[in-house]
Amino acid sequence: MLGFIFDVMGFGMTDPTSYGWFHILWLFLTVGATVLLCLLYKHGKIKNPMNVVFYTAMFVIVLEIYKQIYYSFSYDGGVQFDYQWYVFPWQFCSTPMYVGLLAGLTRGKLQSALLDYLATFALFAGTCVMFYPEDVFTVSVWINIQSMICHASMIVVGVFLYYTGTVKAHHKTILGGVAVFSVAVCMAVLLNELAFVVGIVPNETFNMFFVSRHCAPSLPVYSLVQAVVPYPWCLLIYIAGFSAASYVLLLIAMLIKKIANKTKKVA
Repeated sequence: MLGFIFDVMGFGMTDPTSYGWFHILWLFLTVGATVLLCLLYKHGKIKNPMNVVFYTAMFVIVLEIYKQIYYSFSYDGGVQFDYQWYVFPWQFCSTPMYVGLLAGLTRGKLQSALLDYLATFALFAGTCVMFYPEDVFTVSVWINIQSMICHASMIVVGVFLYYTGTVKAHHKTILGGVAVFSVAVCMAVLLNELAFVVGIVPNETFNMFFVSRHCAPSLPVYSLVQAVVPYPWCLLIYIAGFSAASYVLLLIAMLIKKIANKTKKVA
């Protein structure tokens, strides 16, 4: 029985490529899910947008647990455990599931900042991966599906938050996002340092947010900075760079809102 379960978990496929059939399918599914949620809200079928945020986060967490099991256990006449530290769930694209869960359990300014993060930084991260997913694809069907759902949900939730007015499309929105992102980066730095102290690094790859000073630079563009700039300044540049990119998406949302308001007035 266990062998059958592991065979199903390990069901394979040809490694998908960017803008191949698998990728294009998920782009359509992402757009479809976004439109569907917005229409359901428009027609009163969704009363509380926070339920979408919370239950999406819960669903993604369940899929993340599956991913951890997949990479940690194998079967060869018996179950074997070997944790793969490089998939430890505290990367940039992992944070929306924690943030969404926490946003559903909190109120006030903390909740607002968490939602701002989902509508800016998480939306940016999801957009980047969904339009260039080459680095996240594997030969595992279920892991590919898990990854696509995880990243697509960042886009769906981010757009939904703007559409429902749960997050306002104005300049101040980026401030809450920057605050949450900065905390997440600091936690990543602490985890990277702890991994080095306890000896996980250099025996294993452990590079949360790809900012560890104990691992070879690997993040595109940032790796060039990391090679020549002192470490503390690297972190500030890292935060500033992602903040600027996320702010651009916010400006686009503001522009879309402005156009939509003008269209309503004309109509």
